[in-house]
Amino acid sequence: MSRNMLYFEEALARLLAGADPLRETETVPTQSAAGRILAQGLRSAIDVPPLDNTSMDGYAVRCADVPTAGTRLAVAQRIPAGSVGHVLAAGTAARIFTGAPLPAGADAVVMQELCALEDGSVTVNHVPHPGEWIRRRGEDIAAGAEVLAAGTRLSAAHVGVAASVGAARLAVFRRLRVALFSTGDELAMPGEPLKPGGIYNSNRYTLRALLEGLGCEVADLGIVPDNREATRAALREAAAANDLILTSGGVSVGEEDHVKPAVEAEGALDLWKIAIKPGKPLAFGRVGAAAFIGLPGNPVSSFVTFIMLVRPFILKAQGAASVMPRAQSLRADCEWKGDPRREFLRARINAQGGLELFANQSSGVLTSCTWADGLIDNPPGQAIRRGDTLRFLPFSELLY
Repeated sequence: MSRNMLYFEEALARLLAGADPLRETETVPTQSAAGRILAQGLRSAIDVPPLDNTSMDGYAVRCADVPTAGTRLAVAQRIPAGSVGHVLAAGTAARIFTGAPLPAGADAVVMQELCALEDGSVTVNHVPHPGEWIRRRGEDIAAGAEVLAAGTRLSAAHVGVAASVGAARLAVFRRLRVALFSTGDELAMPGEPLKPGGIYNSNRYTLRALLEGLGCEVADLGIVPDNREATRAALREAAAANDLILTSGGVSVGEEDHVKPAVEAEGALDLWKIAIKPGKPLAFGRVGAAAFIGLPGNPVSSFVTFIMLVRPFILKAQGAASVMPRAQSLRADCEWKGDPRREFLRARINAQGGLELFANQSSGVLTSCTWADGLIDNPPGQAIRRGDTLRFLPFSELLY
Protein backbone atom coordinates (compact mmCIF):
# COMPACT_ATOMS: atom_id res chain seq x y z
CA MET A 1 0.00 0.00 0.00
CA SER A 2 1.33 3.45 -0.91
CA ARG A 3 2.19 5.71 2.02
CA ASN A 4 0.66 8.52 0.02
CA MET A 5 -2.55 7.09 1.43
CA LEU A 6 -3.81 7.95 4.90
CA TYR A 7 -4.69 5.18 7.31
CA PHE A 8 -8.31 5.25 8.44
CA GLU A 9 -7.32 6.36 11.94
CA GLU A 10 -5.26 9.26 10.55
CA ALA A 11 -8.12 10.50 8.39
CA LEU A 12 -10.59 10.21 11.27
CA ALA A 13 -8.26 12.08 13.63
CA ARG A 14 -7.86 14.92 11.10
CA LEU A 15 -11.61 15.17 10.60
CA LEU A 16 -12.33 15.21 14.33
CA ALA A 17 -9.64 17.83 14.89
CA GLY A 18 -11.49 20.02 12.39
CA ALA A 19 -14.92 19.54 13.99
CA ASP A 20 -15.73 22.67 16.00
CA PRO A 21 -18.41 21.81 18.61
CA LEU A 22 -21.48 24.02 18.57
CA ARG A 23 -21.86 26.50 21.41
CA GLU A 24 -25.39 27.75 20.78
CA THR A 25 -28.06 26.03 22.86
CA GLU A 26 -31.83 26.07 23.08
CA THR A 27 -34.38 24.79 25.54
CA VAL A 28 -36.93 22.34 24.16
CA PRO A 29 -39.83 20.37 25.65
CA THR A 30 -38.63 17.06 27.03
CA GLN A 31 -41.20 15.21 24.94
CA SER A 32 -39.56 16.47 21.74
CA ALA A 33 -35.91 16.16 22.84
CA ALA A 34 -35.19 12.62 21.56
CA GLY A 35 -32.27 12.64 19.14
CA ARG A 36 -30.86 15.91 20.45
CA ILE A 37 -27.55 16.39 22.32
CA LEU A 38 -27.89 17.47 25.95
CA ALA A 39 -26.02 20.73 26.60
CA GLN A 40 -26.31 20.77 30.40
CA GLY A 41 -26.24 17.83 32.79
CA LEU A 42 -29.52 17.04 34.53
CA ARG A 43 -29.74 16.44 38.27
CA SER A 44 -32.76 15.13 40.09
CA ALA A 45 -34.44 17.20 42.78
CA ILE A 46 -36.43 14.19 43.99
CA ASP A 47 -36.08 10.54 44.92
CA VAL A 48 -37.50 8.09 42.37
CA PRO A 49 -39.65 6.46 43.51
CA PRO A 50 -40.58 9.19 46.02
CA LEU A 51 -41.91 6.68 48.58
CA ASP A 52 -41.65 2.96 49.26
CA ASN A 53 -44.29 1.40 47.02
CA THR A 54 -45.56 -1.96 45.85
CA SER A 55 -44.54 -3.58 42.58
CA MET A 56 -47.54 -5.96 42.70
CA ASP A 57 -51.26 -5.96 43.22
CA GLY A 58 -51.81 -7.71 46.53
CA TYR A 59 -51.93 -7.16 50.28
CA ALA A 60 -49.54 -5.13 52.43
CA VAL A 61 -48.84 -6.91 55.70
CA ARG A 62 -46.58 -7.02 58.73
CA CYS A 63 -44.41 -10.14 58.37
CA ALA A 64 -44.75 -10.77 62.09
CA ASP A 65 -48.52 -11.15 61.60
CA VAL A 66 -48.11 -14.02 59.08
CA PRO A 67 -46.05 -16.72 60.81
CA THR A 68 -47.63 -19.53 58.79
CA ALA A 69 -49.40 -20.00 55.49
CA GLY A 70 -53.18 -19.79 55.89
CA THR A 71 -53.11 -16.91 58.37
CA ARG A 72 -56.29 -14.83 58.21
CA LEU A 73 -56.18 -11.03 58.59
CA ALA A 74 -58.82 -8.32 58.56
CA VAL A 75 -58.58 -6.01 55.55
CA ALA A 76 -58.48 -2.60 57.20
CA GLN A 77 -57.87 -0.30 54.23
CA ARG A 78 -57.68 -0.08 50.46
CA ILE A 79 -54.80 1.83 48.78
CA PRO A 80 -54.97 2.42 45.00
CA ALA A 81 -52.10 4.07 43.12
CA GLY A 82 -52.14 7.82 43.63
CA SER A 83 -53.40 7.72 47.22
CA VAL A 84 -51.68 7.34 50.59
CA GLY A 85 -52.91 4.95 53.27
CA HIS A 86 -52.73 5.24 57.04
CA VAL A 87 -50.62 3.33 59.56
CA LEU A 88 -51.20 -0.41 59.24
CA ALA A 89 -52.50 -1.71 62.54
CA ALA A 90 -51.14 -4.99 63.90
CA GLY A 91 -53.18 -8.00 62.82
CA THR A 92 -54.57 -6.31 59.70
CA ALA A 93 -53.75 -6.16 55.97
CA ALA A 94 -54.17 -3.42 53.39
CA ARG A 95 -55.49 -4.13 49.90
CA ILE A 96 -52.88 -2.42 47.69
CA PHE A 97 -52.38 -1.90 43.96
CA THR A 98 -49.22 -1.64 41.86
CA GLY A 99 -47.42 1.67 42.38
CA ALA A 100 -49.30 2.63 45.55
CA PRO A 101 -47.22 3.82 48.53
CA LEU A 102 -46.68 1.26 51.27
CA PRO A 103 -48.54 2.15 54.48
CA ALA A 104 -46.41 2.83 57.53
CA GLY A 105 -45.93 -0.32 59.59
CA ALA A 106 -46.13 -2.73 56.62
CA ASP A 107 -42.89 -4.49 55.65
CA ALA A 108 -43.99 -6.82 52.83
CA VAL A 109 -46.56 -7.28 50.08
CA VAL A 110 -48.10 -10.65 49.27
CA MET A 111 -49.29 -10.93 45.66
CA GLN A 112 -53.02 -11.35 45.26
CA GLU A 113 -52.64 -14.75 43.58
CA LEU A 114 -51.44 -16.14 46.94
CA CYS A 115 -54.34 -14.69 48.89
CA ALA A 116 -58.08 -15.38 49.20
CA LEU A 117 -60.50 -12.60 50.14
CA GLU A 118 -63.76 -13.45 51.92
CA ASP A 119 -66.14 -11.36 54.07
CA GLY A 120 -63.72 -8.50 54.65
CA SER A 121 -60.81 -10.73 55.63
CA VAL A 122 -57.96 -12.19 53.63
CA THR A 123 -56.35 -15.60 53.98
CA VAL A 124 -52.64 -15.27 53.26
CA ASN A 125 -51.37 -18.55 51.78
CA HIS A 126 -47.70 -17.57 51.79
CA VAL A 127 -45.19 -16.68 54.51
CA PRO A 128 -43.68 -13.33 53.36
CA HIS A 129 -40.19 -12.09 54.02
CA PRO A 130 -39.36 -8.44 54.80
CA GLY A 131 -39.12 -6.31 51.65
CA GLU A 132 -40.99 -8.73 49.40
CA TRP A 133 -42.49 -6.95 46.33
CA ILE A 134 -41.49 -3.54 47.71
CA ARG A 135 -39.71 -0.88 45.64
CA ARG A 136 -37.74 1.32 48.01
CA ARG A 137 -37.71 5.10 47.96
CA GLY A 138 -34.88 6.36 45.76
CA GLU A 139 -33.84 2.90 44.57
CA ASP A 140 -33.92 4.11 40.95
CA ILE A 141 -32.73 7.72 41.42
CA ALA A 142 -31.58 9.49 44.58
CA ALA A 143 -32.27 13.19 45.04
CA GLY A 144 -29.22 15.20 43.95
CA ALA A 145 -27.88 12.53 41.58
CA GLU A 146 -26.88 13.45 38.02
CA VAL A 147 -29.21 11.38 35.87
CA LEU A 148 -28.08 12.61 32.44
CA ALA A 149 -24.63 13.96 31.60
CA ALA A 150 -23.92 16.84 29.22
CA GLY A 151 -23.09 15.47 25.78
CA THR A 152 -25.64 12.65 26.03
CA ARG A 153 -27.40 11.91 22.77
CA LEU A 154 -30.94 11.59 24.01
CA SER A 155 -32.84 8.38 23.32
CA ALA A 156 -36.42 7.46 24.21
CA ALA A 157 -35.13 6.03 27.50
CA HIS A 158 -33.22 9.23 28.29
CA VAL A 159 -36.26 11.47 27.82
CA GLY A 160 -38.26 9.04 29.93
CA VAL A 161 -35.71 9.36 32.75
CA ALA A 162 -35.83 13.16 32.44
CA ALA A 163 -39.60 13.07 32.71
CA SER A 164 -39.41 10.75 35.74
CA VAL A 165 -37.57 13.45 37.71
CA GLY A 166 -40.03 16.14 36.62
CA ALA A 167 -37.94 17.89 33.94
CA ALA A 168 -40.42 19.49 31.55
CA ARG A 169 -37.73 21.10 29.36
CA LEU A 170 -34.11 20.31 28.52
CA ALA A 171 -31.18 22.43 27.36
CA VAL A 172 -29.79 20.99 24.12
CA PHE A 173 -27.34 22.12 21.46
CA ARG A 174 -28.97 23.58 18.39
CA ARG A 175 -29.15 21.37 15.34
CA LEU A 176 -26.13 21.28 13.02
CA ARG A 177 -27.00 23.03 9.77
CA VAL A 178 -25.80 21.07 6.74
CA ALA A 179 -25.99 22.12 3.09
CA LEU A 180 -26.19 19.20 0.67
CA PHE A 181 -25.76 19.38 -3.07
CA SER A 182 -24.79 17.17 -5.98
CA THR A 183 -22.86 17.94 -9.14
CA GLY A 184 -23.07 16.20 -12.47
CA ASP A 185 -24.97 16.83 -15.69
CA GLU A 186 -25.62 13.09 -15.87
CA LEU A 187 -27.81 13.17 -12.74
CA ALA A 188 -31.59 12.99 -12.87
CA MET A 189 -34.17 13.00 -10.09
CA PRO A 190 -36.55 10.09 -9.55
CA GLY A 191 -39.72 10.77 -11.49
CA GLU A 192 -37.83 12.36 -14.37
CA PRO A 193 -37.07 10.49 -17.60
CA LEU A 194 -33.48 9.33 -17.98
CA LYS A 195 -31.62 10.80 -20.89
CA PRO A 196 -28.95 8.69 -22.65
CA GLY A 197 -26.02 8.26 -20.27
CA GLY A 198 -28.03 9.54 -17.30
CA ILE A 199 -28.38 8.02 -13.81
CA TYR A 200 -30.75 8.70 -10.96
CA ASN A 201 -29.28 10.65 -8.05
CA SER A 202 -29.40 8.05 -5.26
CA ASN A 203 -26.65 9.70 -3.17
CA ARG A 204 -28.80 12.78 -2.61
CA TYR A 205 -31.50 10.63 -1.03
CA THR A 206 -29.13 8.42 0.96
CA LEU A 207 -27.12 11.31 2.38
CA ARG A 208 -30.14 13.41 3.27
CA ALA A 209 -31.69 10.48 5.14
CA LEU A 210 -28.42 9.86 7.01
CA LEU A 211 -28.11 13.54 7.95
CA GLU A 212 -31.69 13.73 9.18
CA GLY A 213 -31.20 10.52 11.14
CA LEU A 214 -28.37 12.30 12.98
CA GLY A 215 -30.63 15.22 13.85
CA CYS A 216 -29.18 17.68 11.35
CA GLU A 217 -31.10 20.55 9.77
CA VAL A 218 -30.61 19.92 6.05
CA ALA A 219 -30.61 22.56 3.31
CA ASP A 220 -30.90 20.61 0.07
CA LEU A 221 -29.49 22.73 -2.76
CA GLY A 222 -30.27 20.13 -5.39
CA ILE A 223 -28.14 19.38 -8.44
CA VAL A 224 -25.61 22.07 -9.38
CA PRO A 225 -24.73 22.40 -13.09
CA ASP A 226 -21.33 21.10 -14.14
CA ASN A 227 -19.51 24.41 -14.41
CA ARG A 228 -17.16 26.25 -12.10
CA GLU A 229 -19.10 29.47 -11.62
CA ALA A 230 -22.33 27.67 -10.74
CA THR A 231 -20.41 25.53 -8.27
CA ARG A 232 -18.75 28.57 -6.67
CA ALA A 233 -22.12 30.29 -6.36
CA ALA A 234 -23.61 27.20 -4.68
CA LEU A 235 -20.69 27.06 -2.24
CA ARG A 236 -21.08 30.72 -1.29
CA GLU A 237 -24.81 30.25 -0.73
CA ALA A 238 -24.21 27.13 1.35
CA ALA A 239 -21.46 28.68 3.48
CA ALA A 240 -23.52 31.75 4.33
CA ALA A 241 -26.08 29.86 6.42
CA ASN A 242 -24.66 26.45 7.28
CA ASP A 243 -22.06 24.79 9.48
CA LEU A 244 -21.15 22.01 7.04
CA ILE A 245 -21.28 21.61 3.26
CA LEU A 246 -21.53 18.01 2.08
CA THR A 247 -21.19 16.86 -1.53
CA SER A 248 -20.65 13.59 -3.34
CA GLY A 249 -18.54 13.21 -6.46
CA GLY A 250 -16.79 15.89 -8.47
CA VAL A 251 -13.66 16.30 -6.34
CA SER A 252 -11.11 14.55 -8.53
CA VAL A 253 -8.93 16.31 -11.09
CA GLY A 254 -10.78 15.64 -14.33
CA GLU A 255 -11.82 18.41 -16.68
CA GLU A 256 -15.47 18.03 -15.66
CA ASP A 257 -14.76 17.91 -11.91
CA HIS A 258 -15.39 21.49 -10.78
CA VAL A 259 -15.84 21.09 -7.03
CA LYS A 260 -12.13 20.98 -6.20
CA PRO A 261 -11.13 24.25 -7.96
CA ALA A 262 -14.36 25.92 -6.80
CA VAL A 263 -13.69 25.11 -3.13
CA GLU A 264 -10.07 26.18 -3.48
CA ALA A 265 -11.22 29.49 -4.99
CA GLU A 266 -13.73 30.12 -2.20
CA GLY A 267 -11.75 28.65 0.69
CA ALA A 268 -9.25 25.85 1.33
CA LEU A 269 -9.25 22.14 0.48
CA ASP A 270 -7.25 19.00 1.19
CA LEU A 271 -7.71 15.93 -1.01
CA TRP A 272 -7.03 12.65 0.78
CA LYS A 273 -6.60 9.13 -0.44
CA ILE A 274 -7.62 6.88 2.43
CA ALA A 275 -6.50 3.27 2.63
CA ILE A 276 -10.01 1.85 2.92
CA LYS A 277 -12.28 -0.13 0.63
CA PRO A 278 -14.84 0.97 -0.40
CA GLY A 279 -13.98 4.65 -0.23
CA LYS A 280 -10.48 5.99 -0.82
CA PRO A 281 -11.07 9.58 -2.06
CA LEU A 282 -12.23 12.18 0.47
CA ALA A 283 -12.02 15.97 0.43
CA PHE A 284 -11.97 18.12 3.56
CA GLY A 285 -11.68 21.88 3.83
CA ARG A 286 -13.50 25.10 4.62
CA VAL A 287 -15.57 27.65 2.75
CA GLY A 288 -15.91 30.74 4.87
CA ALA A 289 -16.96 29.63 8.36
CA ALA A 290 -18.42 26.34 7.10
CA ALA A 291 -16.57 23.02 6.98
CA PHE A 292 -16.58 21.22 3.63
CA ILE A 293 -16.56 17.45 3.11
CA GLY A 294 -16.60 15.92 -0.35
CA LEU A 295 -17.47 12.23 -0.54
CA PRO A 296 -16.75 9.78 -3.36
CA GLY A 297 -19.46 9.43 -5.98
CA ASN A 298 -19.95 5.65 -6.04
CA PRO A 299 -23.04 4.97 -3.92
CA VAL A 300 -21.58 2.40 -1.53
CA SER A 301 -18.35 4.39 -1.17
CA SER A 302 -20.38 7.48 -0.34
CA PHE A 303 -22.50 5.52 2.16
CA VAL A 304 -19.55 3.85 3.91
CA THR A 305 -17.36 6.94 4.13
CA PHE A 306 -20.29 8.86 5.56
CA ILE A 307 -21.11 6.39 8.34
CA MET A 308 -17.48 5.67 9.22
CA LEU A 309 -15.96 9.18 8.92
CA VAL A 310 -18.59 11.90 8.51
CA ARG A 311 -20.89 10.56 11.24
CA PRO A 312 -18.24 10.94 14.00
CA PHE A 313 -17.43 14.43 12.67
CA ILE A 314 -21.10 15.44 12.87
CA LEU A 315 -21.60 13.97 16.34
CA LYS A 316 -18.57 15.83 17.69
CA ALA A 317 -19.69 19.07 16.04
CA GLN A 318 -23.11 18.63 17.66
CA GLY A 319 -21.53 18.32 21.12
CA ALA A 320 -21.88 14.56 21.63
CA ALA A 321 -19.57 13.04 24.25
CA SER A 322 -19.44 9.67 22.45
CA VAL A 323 -18.89 9.59 18.70
CA MET A 324 -17.57 6.12 17.83
CA PRO A 325 -19.69 3.00 17.18
CA ARG A 326 -19.53 -0.05 19.44
CA ALA A 327 -18.39 -3.24 17.74
CA GLN A 328 -19.41 -6.85 18.25
CA SER A 329 -17.20 -9.94 18.02
CA LEU A 330 -18.92 -12.53 15.82
CA ARG A 331 -17.98 -15.79 14.10
CA ALA A 332 -17.22 -15.89 10.38
CA ASP A 333 -19.49 -18.25 8.45
CA CYS A 334 -17.81 -17.08 5.24
CA GLU A 335 -14.44 -16.78 3.53
CA TRP A 336 -12.71 -13.78 1.96
CA LYS A 337 -9.31 -13.33 0.35
CA GLY A 338 -8.58 -9.93 1.91
CA ASP A 339 -7.15 -6.75 0.41
CA PRO A 340 -4.09 -4.54 1.09
CA ARG A 341 -6.49 -1.80 2.25
CA ARG A 342 -8.69 -1.90 5.34
CA GLU A 343 -12.07 -3.21 4.21
CA PHE A 344 -15.59 -2.52 5.38
CA LEU A 345 -17.50 -5.52 4.07
CA ARG A 346 -21.28 -5.68 3.91
CA ALA A 347 -22.45 -8.66 5.95
CA ARG A 348 -25.42 -9.97 7.84
CA ILE A 349 -26.00 -12.24 10.82
CA ASN A 350 -27.43 -15.63 9.90
CA ALA A 351 -29.78 -17.80 11.96
CA GLN A 352 -26.81 -19.50 13.63
CA GLY A 353 -25.35 -16.19 14.83
CA GLY A 354 -22.50 -16.16 12.31
CA LEU A 355 -21.63 -13.61 9.64
CA GLU A 356 -22.32 -14.06 5.94
CA LEU A 357 -20.95 -11.80 3.20
CA PHE A 358 -22.94 -10.23 0.40
CA ALA A 359 -21.68 -11.93 -2.75
CA ASN A 360 -20.84 -8.74 -4.68
CA GLN A 361 -18.79 -6.23 -2.65
CA SER A 362 -18.54 -3.71 -5.51
CA SER A 363 -18.80 -0.04 -4.55
CA GLY A 364 -21.62 0.38 -7.05
CA VAL A 365 -23.98 -2.25 -5.58
CA LEU A 366 -26.15 -0.25 -3.19
CA THR A 367 -28.54 -3.17 -2.67
CA SER A 368 -25.79 -4.76 -0.56
CA CYS A 369 -26.51 -2.10 2.08
CA THR A 370 -30.19 -3.04 2.31
CA TRP A 371 -29.34 -6.77 2.50
CA ALA A 372 -26.70 -6.33 5.21
CA ASP A 373 -27.03 -5.90 8.98
CA GLY A 374 -23.74 -4.01 9.17
CA LEU A 375 -20.07 -3.96 8.22
CA ILE A 376 -17.19 -6.33 8.92
CA ASP A 377 -14.17 -4.19 9.83
CA ASN A 378 -11.44 -6.26 8.22
CA PRO A 379 -7.76 -5.30 8.76
CA PRO A 380 -5.44 -4.73 5.77
CA GLY A 381 -4.18 -7.94 4.16
CA GLN A 382 -6.37 -10.12 6.38
CA ALA A 383 -7.91 -13.21 4.79
CA ILE A 384 -11.11 -14.44 6.44
CA ARG A 385 -11.57 -18.14 7.18
CA ARG A 386 -14.65 -19.88 8.51
CA GLY A 387 -14.64 -19.86 12.29
CA ASP A 388 -12.52 -16.69 12.61
CA THR A 389 -13.68 -14.08 15.10
CA LEU A 390 -14.50 -10.86 13.27
CA ARG A 391 -15.08 -7.27 14.32
CA PHE A 392 -18.63 -6.39 13.28
CA LEU A 393 -20.19 -2.94 13.25
CA PRO A 394 -24.00 -3.23 13.20
CA PHE A 395 -25.96 -0.61 11.30
CA SER A 396 -27.84 0.11 14.56
CA GLU A 397 -24.55 1.73 15.69
CA LEU A 398 -23.87 3.53 12.42
CA LEU A 399 -27.04 4.95 10.92
CA TYR A 400 -28.34 7.09 13.80
